[in-house]
Amino acid sequence: MSAADLPSPVALPSVALVGNPNCGKTALFNLLTGARQKVANYAGVTVERKLGTAKLPGGHSVQVIDLPGAYSLCPATPDEEVTLQVLQGQRVGEAVPDYIVAVADATNLRMNLRLVLELRSLGRPMMLALNMADVARARGIHIDTRRLAAELGCPVVETVAVKGNGHQALAEQLVKHLRSDPPDPRLNAPHTLSLPDSAALQQEVRRILEAAAPSALRVKRFQYRLDAWVMHPVWGLAILAALLFVVFQAVFSWASVPMDAIEAGFAALGEWTTAHMAEGPLRSLLVDGAIAGAGGVLVFLPQILILFFFILVLEDSGYLPRAAFLLDNVMGRVGLSGRAFIPLLSSFACAVPGVMATRTITHWRDRLATIMVAPLMTCSARLPVYALLIGAFIPERSVGPFNLKGLTLFALYVAGVVSAMAVAWVFKRVWHRSRYQPLMLELPPYRVPGLRNLGLGLWERARIFLRRVGTIIFALTVLLWFLSSFPAPPAGWSGTAIEYSFAGRLGRVLEVLFAPLGFNWQISIALVPGLAAREVVVSALGTVYALSGEGVDQALAPLIAHQWPLATCFSLLAWFVFAPQCISTLAAVKRETNAWRYPIAMAAYLFVLAYLAAFVTYRVAVFLGAG
Repeated sequence: MSAADLPSPVALPSVALVGNPNCGKTALFNLLTGARQKVANYAGVTVERKLGTAKLPGGHSVQVIDLPGAYSLCPATPDEEVTLQVLQGQRVGEAVPDYIVAVADATNLRMNLRLVLELRSLGRPMMLALNMADVARARGIHIDTRRLAAELGCPVVETVAVKGNGHQALAEQLVKHLRSDPPDPRLNAPHTLSLPDSAALQQEVRRILEAAAPSALRVKRFQYRLDAWVMHPVWGLAILAALLFVVFQAVFSWASVPMDAIEAGFAALGEWTTAHMAEGPLRSLLVDGAIAGAGGVLVFLPQILILFFFILVLEDSGYLPRAAFLLDNVMGRVGLSGRAFIPLLSSFACAVPGVMATRTITHWRDRLATIMVAPLMTCSARLPVYALLIGAFIPERSVGPFNLKGLTLFALYVAGVVSAMAVAWVFKRVWHRSRYQPLMLELPPYRVPGLRNLGLGLWERARIFLRRVGTIIFALTVLLWFLSSFPAPPAGWSGTAIEYSFAGRLGRVLEVLFAPLGFNWQISIALVPGLAAREVVVSALGTVYALSGEGVDQALAPLIAHQWPLATCFSLLAWFVFAPQCISTLAAVKRETNAWRYPIAMAAYLFVLAYLAAFVTYRVAVFLGAG
């Protein structure tokens, strides 16, 4: 077969991947296109369509569209509405896809075939991809693909999206499909959709399964004995708390060796640069700005990757939707739906995807409440600041079988969650009153996390972090170095050079505002670039103290442990529990709400909470003798 047998690649044929949430559709998209998209074992992770180009056998290419997960073509949520609009050509400037690939979970055909039958009613060229076919066979589910293809009137192939060649059969069948049935522009005209009623649809699904996969009707998908413990209203919460506890213990215990190696490597690089360059502004820029700034942030990469490793394992295993159901009653008491659990959990990585994930929440008021409290989840950008302060001020001590530093980090995360629940309670009862909406969410079966997905997820997080270090953080560090180095002090100046600089003058002004919180002028300076990216606070402190002549040859943690009172450490930790959001998050809130009043309100209330929390914490700590 040659590429000449296929349609001209000038105008690429488009292929839409459509399926239920949690069927492996995005993982299949990654295999076809080589893209690195989010892959998770819970419903609602894909809230936007994604585009990519797939290379097919014979050298031809097609445009692949990963549509949001949908249970039906009768839309009940914004993501289902997007899917229907794309399939019917109702989005301005977008043509109807030439082909549809219906992706179905082979272990859950009873649920997935409903959507497949609705897609068939569109009358468009279609094929069915039975994903997770290997898992289905392992569970004793035998599917007669030829009989199923005859019943549906379209080709049926098996795929395994977690394996490197798991899409081969789909790619080969797609080439045959393109060759024998090239895109027909006449099919691109939108038409009225006529769907069978629910009872008739379910009856047809059962008839097809009896003919092509009778074992699918008899195999149990869930481990009910395990769920009896995991989803128990008391023991389930205890298990969840224990899992989170282990995660935060591991963040400090496992990361110490690679962190020490990274810190030693950047220290050696700084010393080598100092030894091989003449003294001057350029050397100061490289050593005190670029190397110190990048090293001060990169040293926390192992802790971030360990945290995300556990999150990815919990996602892929199927545990997180159960945690959402478990917390639905608790969240309902403060006015949030259990469906808010997934966006809030996403906010532990970064508030931006957390805010975007609220699109799966049907009711606007519930969605807005979730958006407004999502920034209170402790995002990974706070972790470098927490790690610095905990490492500097909390002693290496065991509390029973636990590590005191891990306990402190766990307490900070709990403080963020409790604060979010409290703000949601106030928000729903004072600003936007609405009734509680029960959670409706499909529970996936338990699975062993795939090593490929774990590897891709960790690499994606590392890549995002490194990109921030190499762009935003580097730029802000260089800018801070410039502001801290110029103008040069006049002859006879008795203080340090940085005190005469632009940054020093700004720090003295801000110190008036932040002095009641126990913050000195160096901390005040570091908080400013932290508005763009919180991780910059660590490198900013390193730059400021290095140029102050107080820490050029010392690690930052011992330096601040010697100079700051313990009350200042506690005050700064309290500040960062509520710290005003970075600019990226505020921009995401503006996009999602289409109004400036919500991000402005968010920034204002977070600043007030951060200031009050830091003020009270500092005063109480001073009163108790920690000042």
